Amino acid sequence: MDPVLTPDVLAKLRQPRPYPAVSLLMPTHRREPDNAQDAVRLRTLLAEAERAVRDDPAVSRGRRAELVDRLRRAAAEVDPRHAEDGLVILVAEGEHHVWSVARTVPERVVLADTFLTRNLVAAHAAEQPYWALVVAADRVSLWNGDPERTVERTGDGFPLTRSLADPDVEREQRVGDVPGTFRDEATRRFLREAYERTRAVLASEARPLYVIGSSAALAALAEFGPLSRDAFTIEHGGLAAGPAEAVHRAVEPLRTAREAATTTTVVAELDTARGRREFAGGIDEVWQAVKDGRIRLLAVEEHYRTLVRDEGGHLEPAEEAAPDTRDDMVDEIVEQALERGAEVRFLPDEVLADAGHIAGALRY
Repeated sequence: MDPVLTPDVLAKLRQPRPYPAVSLLMPTHRREPDNAQDAVRLRTLLAEAERAVRDDPAVSRGRRAELVDRLRRAAAEVDPRHAEDGLVILVAEGEHHVWSVARTVPERVVLADTFLTRNLVAAHAAEQPYWALVVAADRVSLWNGDPERTVERTGDGFPLTRSLADPDVEREQRVGDVPGTFRDEATRRFLREAYERTRAVLASEARPLYVIGSSAALAALAEFGPLSRDAFTIEHGGLAAGPAEAVHRAVEPLRTAREAATTTTVVAELDTARGRREFAGGIDEVWQAVKDGRIRLLAVEEHYRTLVRDEGGHLEPAEEAAPDTRDDMVDEIVEQALERGAEVRFLPDEVLADAGHIAGALRY
């Protein structure tokens, strides 16, 4: 499976490829007995993708063999034990990528000169990712988190470690019992380096940041100034080396409280926009505004999906068996809104029921 999605990864995936770039998407299931069908569906889609590659006269014989081999290698990397709501496999000459995402995707095989990325973009936005920085006198670690899981980030200088001179101090520091340690010059230099590295990560990928540590660790780090305007502290020692599950549990109460507050704020902002006649509601009205670049805030219910068809430039409800239906228009709206600089928020189901489950505040 490929690493966690980031804006940089998504930008690289959107770049043109030599034809054909193969995109295979499939909804999956997290639990038994529903997940028993996933392996069968994957084999069926894999066969469809291989057939599409072999039957395409624009694909040379040598490239066919490589793409079929890469499709099979990608499928072999799928781990059903970690299945979420959707599977995305992307294959092109010299590369293949596999993602399990916490957002359902349409069942689809597409050959083009670019990968189909709208579903990955929407999944990334819906994940509501955050950073967790865990601070101790001998180790500062960075964690990549979302509502589902937390994984330690290795790279960009993390984890940052050092040896403490006194083994007893090192043992005590891990439980937060040596506040004096944070006042010596060596520790200050160590934390200053951690501070600068964290600022660099936030500059390249801004997210909410949760800073975790003992009261002494948090106070010492705070002396260098705020890390970001979207940073929050959690007093909890002993987590600089994880485990990941413990870091996740430490963040969750504050994250869920902030999510509830955000929902209230977004709904209030939409109500204000409605009063000013700067409001779009329902999938067609929102789509028109997104195409015109007028959306500044897009709000979507977490599990909202709908079948539509394009009728003279407007989106109309469609039956599943109808021709030319689109079952991922919500994801395309999310992708286009982000491309045009809009803020995108996913809200709990039914919060936007009176607005057609999707709404936007307009720039003009």
